Amino acid sequence: MHIHVLGICGTFMGGLAALAREAGHRVTGCDAGVYPPMSEQLRALGIELIEGYGADQLALRPDLFVVGNVVSRARQPDGRPKFPLMEAILDAGARYSSGPQWLHEHVLHGRHVLAVAGTHGKTTTTAMLAWILEHAGHAPGFLVGGVPLDFGVSARLGRLPAAGQRTPFVIEADEYDTAFFDKRSKFVHYAPRTAVLNNLEFDHADIFDDLAAIERQFHHLLRTVPASGRVIVNGLEESLARVLHQGLWSELRTFGAANSDYVAEGEPHDFTVLRHGQPVARVQWALTGTHNQLNALAAIAAADHVGVPPAQAAEALARFAGVRRRLEVRGTVALPGGAVTVYDDFAHHPTAIRTTVDGLRRRLDREGRGSERILAIFEPRSNTMKLGTMKAQLPWALAGADLAFCHAGGLDWDAHAALAPLAGRAQVAPDIDTLMAQVLAAVRPGDHLLCMSNGAFGGVHERLLAALRSRAPAAA
Repeated sequence: MHIHVLGICGTFMGGLAALAREAGHRVTGCDAGVYPPMSEQLRALGIELIEGYGADQLALRPDLFVVGNVVSRARQPDGRPKFPLMEAILDAGARYSSGPQWLHEHVLHGRHVLAVAGTHGKTTTTAMLAWILEHAGHAPGFLVGGVPLDFGVSARLGRLPAAGQRTPFVIEADEYDTAFFDKRSKFVHYAPRTAVLNNLEFDHADIFDDLAAIERQFHHLLRTVPASGRVIVNGLEESLARVLHQGLWSELRTFGAANSDYVAEGEPHDFTVLRHGQPVARVQWALTGTHNQLNALAAIAAADHVGVPPAQAAEALARFAGVRRRLEVRGTVALPGGAVTVYDDFAHHPTAIRTTVDGLRRRLDREGRGSERILAIFEPRSNTMKLGTMKAQLPWALAGADLAFCHAGGLDWDAHAALAPLAGRAQVAPDIDTLMAQVLAAVRPGDHLLCMSNGAFGGVHERLLAALRSRAPAAA
């Protein structure tokens, strides 16, 4: 089969393209920005990439066009279609499908799907679960919305099903809509036998009116889990309790709360796992933060459903390297008086920002470096944050940082006013150059520069490192 993927450089669609290529299909694709790292990964797989959505791509005559949710029927100010290829597909009556639907029909069918849903922690928990199953010898397939450092790729088919056997496939289950012609959440297409509901807050204000609307989509996911399946739910979340109240037809396991099936006792970097009140494993690892402790419980409970004992799961987590762009150290520069470290993190929702700052603070405290400063450098880039829906939560999100620097370019709301509760601890910049100047004027030896964005952030990480290296004394 020849498939042509519209929006191929997105994390999900790029992973889908890699799976299709591994399965032996001919794959081509297009995007408005054919950009690395995804473009480099796809070209290395022999996938031809085309810049833009020109109608002339109809001449490729693929067996199927697979349409990403970036594509719409929108028009330019002059009335021309923003996605002329999609208009040509519709006019020609050519075959097309959404990414999640294609994945369900060609990859997930016949597999034991383990789907990880939640507002936060999906990527990390999915990577943890895939690594646990790999460590246990299951050779799982997976599709992760990031690059797990233990695998080096965001997607693979894994061991294929044999007759009468369901081999595991772990997938990050996103609640964002499927396509312009299918407004259901992506995850309703995955038909999981194991479903993890990690947490649930309001997000995606561009497509959901309120939290109740997202809860309804999570309940639609529960409707697709068979009676022989298992639903694993964070017992600390009232929103998830409301989801369960709408109906449940599968086995339930909970984690996190004191009365849950799976409970952690101890610090986030070193804790005992209790199952039904009995100690069954001890996790000692490099990650920190209460959020990662909860992520680990969810992954352990999900792996337990496919026969991996918690103690074996804990062994795997001790070796878990993490995911790119999750408190990833991009570089350290030695300056007179102390080194400065630059981090990259995908955090963009206020809760994610707060937990990321808290995780770094806990790490520094544990290492006896609690007096060292954290400079939070962030941009409100997600659709929800651009709308200003959660701007009032930003001071709370950044409370644990010593200083905060906001890139406010392109925002329609007043970032200065939103950050006013932080008083002199926050600065706002209209562009990356101004942001760089502000940070470099404030940085001191021993500081930790925590850059947070769900985009490339204008290459600020490497620019900061280069500027800091220019201040470092020349090597003897």
